[in-house]
Amino acid sequence: METVDETPAAPGTEESKNHVLEQYDSKIAYYWKTSQANKRAYKRTRWSTTVLGALVTLVSSLSSSSFVKEAHLAVAFAVLTPLFAASLAIAGGLSQAFQWGAAWSDAAITATRLEKERNRVALTPIGQFDPLKEMALLDDVILTETQGFFQRLLGSGGGPVKTDSKPGGD
Repeated sequence: METVDETPAAPGTEESKNHVLEQYDSKIAYYWKTSQANKRAYKRTRWSTTVLGALVTLVSSLSSSSFVKEAHLAVAFAVLTPLFAASLAIAGGLSQAFQWGAAWSDAAITATRLEKERNRVALTPIGQFDPLKEMALLDDVILTETQGFFQRLLGSGGGPVKTDSKPGGD
């Protein structure tokens, strides 16, 4: 069994820089994965809403036509219309509750911002590299996105008030 040294890397070393870059890589991968999942959910619910809306209109219009009554399909159409309408309401409600479109956008923007910061960190010379400052910046980006997510999902006013604290307790 391999043991892992949990002591933090010394400031300004290649080891500390690699640790920060690994943290960025991990968060970037998470946000791109989340972005793709929200994109799929957004597209599915938009597609479902469009198709179900059209089906409700079509089935309710056809239910009053004479060929449906003559073919004894009136009961089927009478059942299908509210089923499609309920399905449409469910798809719309889920889309509204989870806001997959906004979540997709926010995750993609956060991943892109993290990539930008990761590139800056990767190109920072070791002599100018401050791992505490860089980890604080990464944590602030994640915290800001997380607060935005919960405020969008649950309404504004929730969570702690963001302060402009500096790393190191200044």
